[in-house]
Amino acid sequence: MESATATRPGSLSSDAPVRYKQVYLWHWPIRSMHWIAAACILTLIVTGFFIGKPYFFTSGSASEHFLMGRVRFIHFTAAGVLVATAILRVYWLFVGNKFERWKALFPLGKKSWVNMGRVTRSYLFLNPHEAPQYLGHNPVQQLSYTGIYVLGLLQVLTGFYMYGLSNPGGLFFSAFGWVGALLGGAQVARFVHHTLTWFWLIFLPVHVYLAVRADVLHKESTISSIISGQRTVRADVEFVDD
Repeated sequence: MESATATRPGSLSSDAPVRYKQVYLWHWPIRSMHWIAAACILTLIVTGFFIGKPYFFTSGSASEHFLMGRVRFIHFTAAGVLVATAILRVYWLFVGNKFERWKALFPLGKKSWVNMGRVTRSYLFLNPHEAPQYLGHNPVQQLSYTGIYVLGLLQVLTGFYMYGLSNPGGLFFSAFGWVGALLGGAQVARFVHHTLTWFWLIFLPVHVYLAVRADVLHKESTISSIISGQRTVRADVEFVDD
C-alpha cells in the first residue's frame, strides 16, 4: 500500500526537488514480534552467561537467596516467549504481505543470487550506489535471516533438552531427549548451545550497523519502518521487489 507522494528538497540540483512516497511494509504483528524477540534474545544472552558461569556472589545459604533459580526461571521464561513469537512468525509466513511471506526469506532464482553479489559489494563499500534497491529484505538479508532462524531453532532444541535433564522422564526430557542422543551427550549439547550464543553476539551489532548504514546512506527511514511499519523512499528509484 502506498501513500500520496511527498516533496522534499533534493541534493541533485537546487531547483529540482526529490519526490518521496511512503510504502507500508510491516504489519503490527511483525513489528511486535521483532521487538519482543529482541528483548528475549538479550535476556537469554545475559542470563545464559550467568548460568554458564555465575559472576555474582551472595552470602548465606542457597535457600536464602535462590539467585540461580531465579535466573534460570527468567532464562526459560524468555525462551518460552521467544518460541511463541517464532510460532506466530511461521503463521505469518503464509498470511502476511509479499514482504513478510516465506518467499521473502529465500533468495530464489538466478537474479537474486546475482543481486546478492552486488549487494555484498555495496556492503563492503565497493560501488555502494550501484546495488539494486529493495523495499523489503535484499538477498543478503534473506539468506542471513533464514540462517539466524535455523541457528535459533538449534539453540532452542539444545536448551530445552538441557532443561529436561533436571527431570529425566518428564515432559521436556521425553520430547527433547533425542537431541542429546543425536549430538552425543549433554556436554556436546551444552557446548553447541553456548557456542551459538556467540553467533548472536556477532549478529546483533552487525544487524544494527547495517540498519543505521542504510538510513545514513539512502535516507529512507529503514530503522523507523520497524516501528511505524512504513518506509519513506524516493519515488524515482526502481525497486526490485516493488
